[in-house]
Amino acid sequence: MTQVRIPRRLIDGVLLLDKPVGLSSNAALQRAKRIYRAEKAGHTGTLDPLASGLLPLCFGEATKFAQLLLDAPKRYTATVRFGVSTETGDTEGAIRATHPVAFGLAELEAILRSFIGRIAQVPPAYSALKFQGRAYYEYARAGQVIPRAARDVEIHGLRLVEWSAPDAVAVLDVECSKGTYIRVLAEDIGDALGCGAHLAALRRTATGGYSVADAVSLADLDTMSDADCLSILQPVESLVADLAVLVVDATDALRFRQGRALDVPGCADGVHAVFGRDRFLGVAAVANGVAQPRRVVAQPSSMADQPA
Repeated sequence: MTQVRIPRRLIDGVLLLDKPVGLSSNAALQRAKRIYRAEKAGHTGTLDPLASGLLPLCFGEATKFAQLLLDAPKRYTATVRFGVSTETGDTEGAIRATHPVAFGLAELEAILRSFIGRIAQVPPAYSALKFQGRAYYEYARAGQVIPRAARDVEIHGLRLVEWSAPDAVAVLDVECSKGTYIRVLAEDIGDALGCGAHLAALRRTATGGYSVADAVSLADLDTMSDADCLSILQPVESLVADLAVLVVDATDALRFRQGRALDVPGCADGVHAVFGRDRFLGVAAVANGVAQPRRVVAQPSSMADQPA
């Protein structure tokens, strides 16, 4: 039987997806891509299968600016179980050790405060980071020990939301920089309290100005009409909402699309979102009064703001 190929289409925008537990980020991306019949798509930061929550997906021209979300701070709700450490730092790994939990609420809150700020983290053995061309987890599964250098990350906020003393389980609100491993944070907090810990559950609640409150599930998308699916996409320029704005006239808009530098005397140095006639054009790096295009949004050949 000949398989019918579903035609793809050009779609530009950002889908705020609420990824379920048990699905990889790539599997979630592929399902959403099929629902939208999108020609080009990518996600903006991996969530482990055991994690749920906000996974922004970029379609079409939005993929050019996905790095901005990869670099953006993140926010999570993390459930940490104390007294039990595992091989992977989460519920997937075999139990490595158990210890009595003897600390009180005041001690827990004091330890949490000590983790706020810049801290050094040793990446987990079971991670996708590479050493000599192979992922860490490949060495770990083979029982091989490799060097794992500590990396600096920033914990912007760490707040106790809920504490169950009988279960030795804490729910934490975590605001952190990119590259932060929450399961390592859970383990380090447990070690600081002398009893060990592991990450029991994780949910991403925000990233780069987007909130999980505005996200939709795959189940929601399956029941929505095509028009409704398209209507919930965030515009490409939402990815650059935190950047300074540079507005140019029609002549400079054309020059920018051609990849040519613009003279912008008096414009502050730094990365800017460039607009022409309320239309997002791309991103430029400004230095010494000159704007160099970094990423340019593709435009249709009949451009309304092309100069006469």
